[in-house]
Amino acid sequence: MMKNPVLKKIVFFALFCWSIQIGFAQHIQLSKEAKASVLTCGTGNEVYALFGHTAIRITDTITGIDVVYNYGAFDFSTSNFALKFVKGNLQYFAVANSYADFIANYTYEKRSVYEQELSISAPQKQQLFDNLNQSLQLENREYTYKFIDQNCTSMAVDVINRSLNQKVIVKKGDTDKSYRTILYPYFDHHFYEQLGTSIIFGTKTDQLGTAIFLPFEFKKSLDQIKVNQLPIVKDSKTVLEFEPEPNSSWWNNPYTYLLFLGLILILNKSSIDAIYLTIMATLGVAFVLLGIYSTHLELANNYNVLLFNPSLIVLLYFAKGNNKKGIKYTLWFNFIALGGYTLILINKAHLWIVAPLIVTNGLILVRRFWKKQL
Repeated sequence: MMKNPVLKKIVFFALFCWSIQIGFAQHIQLSKEAKASVLTCGTGNEVYALFGHTAIRITDTITGIDVVYNYGAFDFSTSNFALKFVKGNLQYFAVANSYADFIANYTYEKRSVYEQELSISAPQKQQLFDNLNQSLQLENREYTYKFIDQNCTSMAVDVINRSLNQKVIVKKGDTDKSYRTILYPYFDHHFYEQLGTSIIFGTKTDQLGTAIFLPFEFKKSLDQIKVNQLPIVKDSKTVLEFEPEPNSSWWNNPYTYLLFLGLILILNKSSIDAIYLTIMATLGVAFVLLGIYSTHLELANNYNVLLFNPSLIVLLYFAKGNNKKGIKYTLWFNFIALGGYTLILINKAHLWIVAPLIVTNGLILVRRFWKKQL
């Protein structure tokens, strides 16, 4: 008989993973002592960790089960990985880890972990357990990742609601804020990541954030949800607690951004202005192509192309050939686009972060082209 409890857990988990692969895990019966809980993991400085992580834990002291289920894994060796990621058809999948390995990983990364035990019935725990195991099987494990609609948190919300046979898990609070506004606090000390998402995301992220899509939104909502007048969270505890480590990069801040744009304006060199406008136009072309090529709804209808205007290339072409009529019409088009863009951004969260670009574009257009038309 196996007396070492650690060895017993290792052997059980190995057998458990094997049973999943051959399709037997959904027939494992949980005992009345089984618990189901949501694990919310703290943020990190890596891009993939900026928003935290959500996982689901199933533990049963009688059967020896202590498994953590994660959505959001992917395989870097996938053929045409980058193209599929941009296209929006890269397949992500669910994975299971032992609780000990899961906690060891977050201890190593120095990221906090919070646990909320769900107050649900034994049959509901069994259904959740079965659904989670089913999502690990080869024919079910893959899904198409979507930044808002299908990520580690939204998939966890969906599997819990499906297991309860009703939409119990709904968002509580901040439903009057846009998805873009909700994202912004997570970019503290990560300025250029914030700038990048500000200019690459289109109208979808300006919609009201009525769906749960971030781990700490999920955690906050769970604390407020009641079923039959009783809290759905039976018990909450902090498993790991670490102080977030601020990003120590000397350049990833708004000061380098303002310094760069300020130097362009102060140097007042036609060649530098031309390079700047070329970069802006090239990014605009990329945004247009992404909106057409990609199925990520967050990239569609990107009005930021009014700032990163592809017609700036045409303007430079007309300027090189001294085509005054072409310069005039293209210049006016850009002024109108810039004005329209500013009006669109009046009530948008990212006005402040792109305002320096609006000013830089406007001043360069005036000094390089408008004055020559007078």
